[in-house]
Amino acid sequence: MNAEQANDFIAKNHRGVLATIKRDGRPQLSNIAYALDYDGRIRISVTRDRAKTRNLRRDPRASLAIQGDNWYEYLVVEATAEIEEGPKAQADRRRIYGVIAGKPHPNWYEFDEAMVREGRLILALTIERVYPLA
Repeated sequence: MNAEQANDFIAKNHRGVLATIKRDGRPQLSNIAYALDYDGRIRISVTRDRAKTRNLRRDPRASLAIQGDNWYEYLVVEATAEIEEGPKAQADRRRIYGVIAGKPHPNWYEFDEAMVREGRLILALTIERVYPLA
């Protein structure tokens, strides 16, 4: 898999396991849905009170394991996370939903209300390394 194939693999899949670093140095793993966005960053909708969010505020290093159609088809992304909040996050949440679901939400007003009620924000992962590449 070369770099272009890796990017295509990341874009076509939308589920993975996000690893962050707990205060004691152990990994904290979360099953997540994600979207590869137009700027090449991976975006994930999360709530502000989750362990992964707290961990990334303290230490922005993250890894994302993405599984393909079979057990031997996978990719690991090493990245640095940035937390996006406020008005920009609303547009990102809508776009991410559309990419993951493959269609727009049937009621954006209800969607936006739920995102605010749940305290959702966006993790934007800047890809630094991917493996395996062969």
